[in-house]
Amino acid sequence: MRGRLPANVIIWALLLTAPFWLPLIGGYTALASRILIFALGAMGLNLLLGFTGMMSFGQAAYFGLGGYGAGLALVHLASSSWLAVLIGTLAGGAAALLIGPLVMHRRGIYFAMITVAVGQIFYFIAERWDSFTGGQDGLTGFSRQPLHFSGYAISLRDVPFYYFVLFFFAIGAGLVALLLHSPLGHTFVAIRENRRRATFLGIHVERYVWASFAIAGLIGGLAGALNALQNNFISPENLYWVESGNFVIIAVLGGMRSFWGPLIGSIIFIGVQDYVSSILPNNWETVIGALFIVVVLFFPTGVLGIIRRGVRPA
Repeated sequence: MRGRLPANVIIWALLLTAPFWLPLIGGYTALASRILIFALGAMGLNLLLGFTGMMSFGQAAYFGLGGYGAGLALVHLASSSWLAVLIGTLAGGAAALLIGPLVMHRRGIYFAMITVAVGQIFYFIAERWDSFTGGQDGLTGFSRQPLHFSGYAISLRDVPFYYFVLFFFAIGAGLVALLLHSPLGHTFVAIRENRRRATFLGIHVERYVWASFAIAGLIGGLAGALNALQNNFISPENLYWVESGNFVIIAVLGGMRSFWGPLIGSIIFIGVQDYVSSILPNNWETVIGALFIVVVLFFPTGVLGIIRRGVRPA
């Protein structure tokens, strides 16, 4: 416990100052924003996968719905980035809440396959509904809007947008932290450790799985809304099962039973994607795949687990 506070302070200090030191190591602010967005999406998945023990390959469904919710809000409702994020978040959370009863009674591979199937349904709807979603070409015609405070307008470009994303990342991370330290979070972990024993203790396991699933979708929707604002674009690819696989890879790379694991995994995943793509176009998947295999085979606790073992006193 004593080691957590200094580590948390260091992580938040690095995140708060990232626009200043990142260019010194060859990075850029938009890359940092993307890392936070995917870390947030993986953090939602990690609540379900790492702490509740339910393998989902459908996180992209809520990530994509959040993006479409944000984009459609900007196109049809109001030119407000705040409203876009709110609607995108609610779209992802509402979809997960409604779908939860379909999956909460399933376990293992059956749970995973249903989440894939549901995600693909949303993908095909977005791909075929040209008049509303833009179809295969994606949804365009919107852009992130300035923030207005007491007559002043703050343009969400580069550094301001990074802090906009960091603000919502902090909200999402804070929500997950509060949950994990609450009786609800302890119940999630109990289900992960021994589902049968939790049932014998009188816990309505399915209801808690539903709750974890809905919260994961809510956080995924928030990440998807921010992703749409960063790119000023959203397409069916963001709903595709491959994107769900990316979130699983991020969680596993960083450490899927660790709070900061998704952030570490996102740094590795997005960093490798960006760097390798610049020198070997269309080959970054090979590098990520090889790295993922190494971690799964030899370091099942993820990179964060390796770091913790390295700094643990003898």
